[in-house]
Amino acid sequence: MFSFPDPKTKDPAGKRSQRILEIIPGTLTWLTLIGMFAFSFFLPVWVAVFIIAFDIYWIYRTVYISFFSLVAFRKLQEGKQIDWWERCRNISDPENCQKIIKRRINELEINLEGKKKLGEKRKIKREIKVQKSFLEEIDAIKRKKINILDWRKIIHIVLLPTANESAQIIEPAIQAVADGSFPKKQIIILLATEEREPEEQRLNKVNYLKNKFSGVFADFISTTHTVEKGEMKCKASNATFAAKEIKKYLDGKGIDHKNAILSNFDCDSVCHPQYFSALTYAYITEPKRRQRSYQPIPIYHNNLWDTNAFVRVIVTSSSFWHMYQSTRKEMVTFSSHSEPFDTIVKVGYWPVNVISEDSIIYWKCFSYFHGDYQVAPIYLPISLDAVLAESYFKTIRNQYKQKRRWAYGIENFPLIMRAIWKDKGIKFAKKIKIGLELLEGHHSWATAPFILAFLGWLPLFFGGNEFNESVLAHNLPFITRYLMSAAMFGLVISMFLSFTMLPKRPEKYTRKRYIYMFLQWFLVPFIAPVLGAMPAIDSQTRLLFKKYFGEFWVTEKIKK
Repeated sequence: MFSFPDPKTKDPAGKRSQRILEIIPGTLTWLTLIGMFAFSFFLPVWVAVFIIAFDIYWIYRTVYISFFSLVAFRKLQEGKQIDWWERCRNISDPENCQKIIKRRINELEINLEGKKKLGEKRKIKREIKVQKSFLEEIDAIKRKKINILDWRKIIHIVLLPTANESAQIIEPAIQAVADGSFPKKQIIILLATEEREPEEQRLNKVNYLKNKFSGVFADFISTTHTVEKGEMKCKASNATFAAKEIKKYLDGKGIDHKNAILSNFDCDSVCHPQYFSALTYAYITEPKRRQRSYQPIPIYHNNLWDTNAFVRVIVTSSSFWHMYQSTRKEMVTFSSHSEPFDTIVKVGYWPVNVISEDSIIYWKCFSYFHGDYQVAPIYLPISLDAVLAESYFKTIRNQYKQKRRWAYGIENFPLIMRAIWKDKGIKFAKKIKIGLELLEGHHSWATAPFILAFLGWLPLFFGGNEFNESVLAHNLPFITRYLMSAAMFGLVISMFLSFTMLPKRPEKYTRKRYIYMFLQWFLVPFIAPVLGAMPAIDSQTRLLFKKYFGEFWVTEKIKK
């Protein structure tokens, strides 16, 4: 039987390992922050050298991430142009599909010869490139003799866990699924509510949504989760309860779990119309389909125009980060994503006593398959709500809390290392790499903004007269300024992408708001430490001193 580590284990050895691993991230962060001051006083020359080296490293990192963000952006734009529903229907017969694609390419090439405008030619050439790429993909499918599943047997379960969100928040998410290209009679909506929500409010929400979408889908099922002993008030325990209920439903209908895909969506997730067609295509053509998670690109566009500048910078930066992550083999699931239902059942669902549920399910599957598990990016956007509250400052406060909850994902580090360390199916080097990447990611999150903002000046303040009279001290501010100016390249790319991807401006806002959208990026030096690093330090410090979160903080969501 497969088992995954329990963060609340009673086993002495497991408890000791858990506690040691919990201490490591916060200890490293605080040693870095305190060391910034201490070493600036005792070893200012070495700190100055470190500053220059770190700035150069940061330029490299910025350029690297910016480049792959642009790569992901291009793939996202291409993904939106593909007719995934057509591909889904035709791929079951690769030979015939190839004939259709070759005929289409021939028609496009003939059409290209008659075009004189540069823009029209570029558009046709781009489409020819996409079609030729699809031909190569079909060749690979034939060469590998992949067993393509029948798309007509695939059932999609759209899980929408909700605690106290209103029907107004949830309705657009369900409507987006209803407006999609994939047949609705192969889609089940699973609305997972919580018993602790006031009964009248909960029932009114469920009844309204059921009536609104009556007859649209194969079924509309609602569950009500009661927190049991050993569980936390969290999204993971709700999702697990709902998934177990839908298992009973599928078993009663005689539906094979291998033909079911569960999409665990935040209840404000507005998916692209082609998402379930693209997801189905990816699943039925993947030889290791049970060993894949499927991740659309999360973008916070639902209310981007409505929220304030601080939040826009945070969520836009998060979108770019996830675009970059989509280009890496080490990509981990985040927020709204999809998994084979058979795999969810095999691994025992989500842990019911952790706050961060979106990535832990990936690591649980990774452990189950002894490291042979990956996330397959679906290059289509899934639009989410940015933080928005009744007042400007409450919005900023809630953004801090949401970022802190995301940063609390470091709670998974002890579980991941305990799960994979004794697994002989995973190479030792890979275990070390995973551990170091997890630590480095959260450590940089908590410390890099402060290093960039303050460390360059500390040796000048604390280094003493001898250091301040040196050539290095005299040139340090200039070197730092020039290097940081070079690192602005990443900010320019972010600004460019943010305007390129910006959703259509609502009529209630004038063009003047574009100016605010531009000026907001000058807040980055302040936002990065306050709403970026500080929530991460907060979370790691809580784990360090056993001040664990007792329940999942649900981001307040309102509509303007």
